[in-house]
Amino acid sequence: MAVKYGTFITSVIDFIVVAFVIFLFIKAINAMKKKEEAATPSAPAEPSSTDKLLIEIRDALTKK
Repeated sequence: MAVKYGTFITSVIDFIVVAFVIFLFIKAINAMKKKEEAATPSAPAEPSSTDKLLIEIRDALTKK
């Protein structure tokens, strides 16, 4: 029984190449998603109930 080192090394190199290509593909997809999220600005968050109350108090004080 002969040990086929060449076949094993070829298989390892093929696996590493395919894994690297898949890694780059997923990295590119994630980069495109980040650019898409940055391009569409999200609506500003609504003030909390405490902030709303403080705004009402501020407005009432400025009217006096």
